[in-house]
Amino acid sequence: MFSNQIILVTGGTGSWGYELVRQLLTYNPKEIRIFSRNESNQFTMKQEFDNNPKLNFVIGDIKERDSLIEACQDVDYVYHLAALKHVPVCEDQPLEALKTNVNGTQNVIDAAIICNVHRVIYISTDKASNPANFYGLSKAMGERLIIHANTLNTKTRFVCIRGGNVLGTNGSVIHVFKKQIQEKGKIGITDMNMTRFFLTLEDAIKLVFKATFESIGGEIFVMKMPTCKIIDLADVLIEASNKENINIEVLGIRPGEKIHELLLSEYESTMTIAYDDEYFVILPPIHIEGLKEHYSEYKPVDLIDYNSSKELISKDEIKKMLIDGGFI
Repeated sequence: MFSNQIILVTGGTGSWGYELVRQLLTYNPKEIRIFSRNESNQFTMKQEFDNNPKLNFVIGDIKERDSLIEACQDVDYVYHLAALKHVPVCEDQPLEALKTNVNGTQNVIDAAIICNVHRVIYISTDKASNPANFYGLSKAMGERLIIHANTLNTKTRFVCIRGGNVLGTNGSVIHVFKKQIQEKGKIGITDMNMTRFFLTLEDAIKLVFKATFESIGGEIFVMKMPTCKIIDLADVLIEASNKENINIEVLGIRPGEKIHELLLSEYESTMTIAYDDEYFVILPPIHIEGLKEHYSEYKPVDLIDYNSSKELISKDEIKKMLIDGGFI
């Protein structure tokens, strides 16, 4: 599918970008353009990929429509990863989150249509489902813009994927906890009951490719993924550190934080089908030609919502997940 194709990855120097580019290279693309703002991250990534001639690093900001149009020339696929992602940052600077996560996404849509891109895949988050913070709101708006783009007069198809917390990515709770254990002798927990969805980087990219290969345009692909209590994750990391007398400090909920996350809201579950054993597909409330007909044979989900407080994995399962990921 990607053989001899040109692929653009916005925000491609992050953890998702590294793994996505690594896997894309196995498909023998003609060129992968990595579009991001951070010069030093681009330099580091270029070195780590041994100056691979198929990688073309482009300095640019998705807030600049003209830069994106230039970067999209002759591109076949766009993976839109660029975003402001940290909840406290987006709460403190909502206008910047709006300009990047909403206006920037519209710029990606415009550039893709102008340049006749074949397909755009938008990377969203569980925080976009019934959002409680500005990050989630801005990503939910991005989802709506991407879905609506399929109603425009264009052959470009647009699809979303929605993921949870990816193990070991930049700023991941795993790295934060391990650093706190080593340097402070204590771990800060927001709430003892807090739960989260987790998936590995490999599974995250598997979800991205599933949507790339099998979508029609206008859907949101959601992977079924394990959930765990954050305190259980902390306990496993403390045990693995072999350090004694590590204290747990309850910090309290920050503005915009939820105790539990949703991958499907109660409203969305009424429009969601069970795609296969591993995936759900959320169909849009708006009409997109041929979409509902394509999925008419699939059964609706038998869920009120898909909540991280349900079907929690055990500490032994968390430990195995961390060992498999190379984190302990």
